[in-house]
Amino acid sequence: MKKFSTNNFIVKAGLLLTAFVLIITQTGCMSNGQNAAANQGVSKTGFYLDTICTVTIYGMEDADGRLAAMSAEELEKECYLIITDAFKICTKYENMLSKTIETSDIARINDAGGKAVTVSKETIEVLKKGMGFGELSGGAFDITIGKVTDLWDFHDGEETGHEGGIVPEEENLKEAVAHVNYKNIVIDGQKVSLTDPETEINLGGIAKGYIADKVAEYLESRGVVSAIVDLGGNIVAVGAKTSCLVTASEDVTSTENTEDFNVGIRNPLSDKGELLGVVPCKDKTVVTSGTYERYFEKDGVRYHHILDVKTGYPVETDVLSVTIIADRGKSADCDGLSTTCLVLGMDKGMELVKSLDGFEAVFVDVEGNVEFSSDDIKF
Repeated sequence: MKKFSTNNFIVKAGLLLTAFVLIITQTGCMSNGQNAAANQGVSKTGFYLDTICTVTIYGMEDADGRLAAMSAEELEKECYLIITDAFKICTKYENMLSKTIETSDIARINDAGGKAVTVSKETIEVLKKGMGFGELSGGAFDITIGKVTDLWDFHDGEETGHEGGIVPEEENLKEAVAHVNYKNIVIDGQKVSLTDPETEINLGGIAKGYIADKVAEYLESRGVVSAIVDLGGNIVAVGAKTSCLVTASEDVTSTENTEDFNVGIRNPLSDKGELLGVVPCKDKTVVTSGTYERYFEKDGVRYHHILDVKTGYPVETDVLSVTIIADRGKSADCDGLSTTCLVLGMDKGMELVKSLDGFEAVFVDVEGNVEFSSDDIKF
């Protein structure tokens, strides 16, 4: 296990998100009147899932020559249309999985008073995955924490009209945590019920990763061979970064004009967007959870948004951030695992990652020390 201090390894960069993508200039071909050596892709940003989301396309497979016949303007428009449709995937699943949308599957389950509710197969898939992390973590990760999260407000004063966030009354937290137990969820085919009618599901710790996987799948179905999906820091790299926006079918797997994306990992102790380092990525997903992402201070106490399912208060942990890296298609698992490891702490979290195949991790403790799950991770 490799270890170093953030004081000895900091890369300066302007950064607002947990992880971001460094674009490497490459040499290579020319396409559609564009300077392929400076292929910055076609990018679009929107606000979905209560966060800033960006999709950038760097390469399209041209199976029939249709794209090669387009002008640069036409090709850019084509990419924008694909990204717009990709964002519709975000909306589709948000309307399915958000607890705050009254017609969503999750809201209907929460409001059913314990009665069985028929939901989509996708909702069942996410619920089972969330319950699986409840089992894996010994209950430290629990998707039925909804009533607890309802009591907290981590928005700043400009949004809420009050100074800082809101610290709930202790008796209200005690009442809320009494209904937290993922085992209260009963799944029968496509029907879901809650054995405790006061239990409330919140998929915030796993849904973004699931949706990121779905967006990446959709892009691939539209012929995209090189792209970055960034859903509020949940990063999915589709393929590698190409030097050409249009790629012939026979060249899709060629490495001549491609290079790994580089995903930057933020230093959680920095307020200036400094980086710990970068992780090379090709068909990978990178997800980070951190206590520094959303928090407020009240009467000299700092309250972060990762909550302890036993007390309802922010979890006491020796970890500031956990970054999980895995193959593309496992973003939902990385989402749940990163939060789980942060809650479990450095020793138990690292032990858990090492017990699982196909996952690597970067932990940063409260003193700024960095530990890697293996020597396979290189900054």
